Amino acid sequence: MGSAAVERDAMRFFGFQWYWRKPEAYGISMATSPSPRPSPSGRGRIATLLSNHCVASNWRRIPWGTSLSLRERAGVRGKGAPVVQMKPLIHSVRPFSISNLFLSAFCALSVLSLSLCCVHAGQSTNASDRATLILVIGASGEAEFGSNFVQQATLWQKAGAQGNCHEITLGLESADQTNDYEQLKQVLRAEPKEDPSALWLVLIGHGSFDGKEARFNLRGPDVSATDLALWLQPFRRPLVLIDTSSSSAPFLNKLSASNRVVITATRSGHEQNFTRFGQSLAEAITDPKSDLDKDGAVSLLEAFLAASRQTAAFYKTEGRLANEHALLDDNGDGLGTPADWFIGLRAVKKPKETAAVDGLFAQQLHLIRSDSEQSFTAAQTARRDALERTVLLYREKKNQLPEDEYYRELEKLLLELARFYASNSGAIPVPSAPR
Repeated sequence: MGSAAVERDAMRFFGFQWYWRKPEAYGISMATSPSPRPSPSGRGRIATLLSNHCVASNWRRIPWGTSLSLRERAGVRGKGAPVVQMKPLIHSVRPFSISNLFLSAFCALSVLSLSLCCVHAGQSTNASDRATLILVIGASGEAEFGSNFVQQATLWQKAGAQGNCHEITLGLESADQTNDYEQLKQVLRAEPKEDPSALWLVLIGHGSFDGKEARFNLRGPDVSATDLALWLQPFRRPLVLIDTSSSSAPFLNKLSASNRVVITATRSGHEQNFTRFGQSLAEAITDPKSDLDKDGAVSLLEAFLAASRQTAAFYKTEGRLANEHALLDDNGDGLGTPADWFIGLRAVKKPKETAAVDGLFAQQLHLIRSDSEQSFTAAQTARRDALERTVLLYREKKNQLPEDEYYRELEKLLLELARFYASNSGAIPVPSAPR
């Protein structure tokens, strides 16, 4: 078995070929997909990392390389291609050249993959599960910057409406309002501190750094990283802070904590020129092209990666020296990770050897949730995310453990995740075509 293969696709992950003896014997049914389009190359949130590609040798009409996608995209094929439906049970399969241990791991992941399709759809989102989106538009200075800030805010407002968020915008009120500092302080004070839904705080504007303290420029007194850290200290709910201003990096160092994602447009307080990352991020959060794992929703991590690529492309096209390098921190170490340290959705480099990887929490946060995501309550989502993170964190130990031990423990984790989906699923539906 290839050693580096687990995360990219199942053939590399498991390194074997398999087939079923008789589909009828294991509760497998065949159906024809209504989709007129071929399935995309991506395979869902966890499928991107632990994907489930099957090579079928004796299924009638099932081509080699058939992909069983995770979540709502499972079973979507090109026109006339078969869709495989399966009861969420572990079935025995006949291996070609693999031990029963690896075969069991494959079966566990198959259960997970197909169980993901079974989640109840069509349930309305609980009002208490609505995320809160607070947009803070800073002092614009020149009119050119002001129009850009308004444009970014409009894109975020559109995203908030699509995500059914409770949205609050500061900084676009009448010119009579001259103290956004106090207004922001009061808004944060009024927000629930223990709510299961996420609080998104997006700062759009200019920033400054005097060598000691970074500040975000507001109408009236500027808010410093120290101020904001103090105001956010009581919060225990999931929190997203996005500072798209220049000189924003010190905000990451000050505000980093567990259960938080902090994104800054710069990697240093000394990157003091106007940033373009904010516009790119506002566009990416609703752009389907940002959806790298093709699960039907753009995660915060995916938006960050897409925006970073777009920003880098701007400087390359213009022949300019890049003066902004965005960072993402979601493990609470205050160090941050740039987009070019990721391959796909996985960070392959860390700022310190002993540091945890960034990106796992941000990968699970969606401002606009897919239909299948909306079928979960906030409590169910939290439980699911915790199980997924356990799998993803365990993956980092692959090179530190004997192969047999690694896959034996991985099987247990995947089975636990599969049981979660089985306990929160109904009858297995025929997957519908993507719109």
